[in-house]
Amino acid sequence: MDALIAIGWILAVIVGFVLLVKGADFFVDGAAGIAAKLKVSSFIIGLTIVALGTSAPEAAVSVIGGVKAAMGNSEAASVIMGNVLGSNMINILLILGIASLIAKIPVQKSSRYFELPFLIAVSFIFILLGDIGNSFAWYDGLILIVLYLAFMAYTIIMAMRTQPAMLEADIAAVQPQEKPVRQGFLGFIDRAGERYEALKEKVWFLIVITIVGLGMVVLGAQLVVDGATYIAQDLFGIPTSIVALTVVAFGTSLPELVTSVSAARKGDMGIATGNIIGSNIANLLLIAGLGFVSSGGAGVPFDISSLADGYMSIIAAVALLCFSFVKGNNLGKAAGVTFLVLLVAYYTYRICAALGICPMIEIPALFA
Repeated sequence: MDALIAIGWILAVIVGFVLLVKGADFFVDGAAGIAAKLKVSSFIIGLTIVALGTSAPEAAVSVIGGVKAAMGNSEAASVIMGNVLGSNMINILLILGIASLIAKIPVQKSSRYFELPFLIAVSFIFILLGDIGNSFAWYDGLILIVLYLAFMAYTIIMAMRTQPAMLEADIAAVQPQEKPVRQGFLGFIDRAGERYEALKEKVWFLIVITIVGLGMVVLGAQLVVDGATYIAQDLFGIPTSIVALTVVAFGTSLPELVTSVSAARKGDMGIATGNIIGSNIANLLLIAGLGFVSSGGAGVPFDISSLADGYMSIIAAVALLCFSFVKGNNLGKAAGVTFLVLLVAYYTYRICAALGICPMIEIPALFA
């Protein structure tokens, strides 16, 4: 029976990946199409709608973790921290690392001078709030949510000021190419693709594929997270904190991974970068905030490992900001390799420290 359950979860993970890949295609197509119809830069769409949509798995994990923490489950509280901080590291170091190896990823001027510095600033605020009392109270969550609402207000104002030139640049990034006429089943696939492209001119269809794509992405991520968590914990006995930082964080970041890589492959760089930056800001302020508020009076502990993860997420954001000012403000292969090396090195250290192979480095707290 146990073997059948394990096989079932493995199949669930495979199905989850399929849903993620195809759902991300629909989601990117719908979001980019809506951006064009509304005459709004796809970067703004990526920073808001796509970022919030792909952050849905993180939100679900954090809220559920907060509710369980309020009911006395301390292990669930640790999942919130690993989920949020792990996702932010993976978003930059893994996702942008892979995407920048596929193609040059431009970083918008507003990202270099506002969104990324804002992300770094709120990361420090996050650590400050956690350091006070070595835990997050429900009202800390409210502070973070208010900061997120202020950020969204700024984003909406900037969207209203979007220059037509930016929109034209986004649209020009993807140019249709002629394909040879094929027969048989391949010809049927080509005709279906042409019909799909024609329907993308209709607003109602763009809305449908955006919603369907988001549903597929979220469901796929949930299947992957649940299946991978079962395999890691029940079959191999990996500590919960490491599962949260790796399996859960990676699983809930899969929507961002597939969406951004798909966007990079399609040439829609606005969504590729805006999605990651917007998701990281949403993770720290909205997603974590919801989890802390949901924990009620129990709160969420902030220990030395969480402090290390917090500083590493800041290092990742600073590295992204630095690389955004070189090579014509594009993330290239050098950035991609650097991001991936940082990720592998830090995760190796954290896993070894958690398993007792090496000591956990004592990082001085901002508040004693």
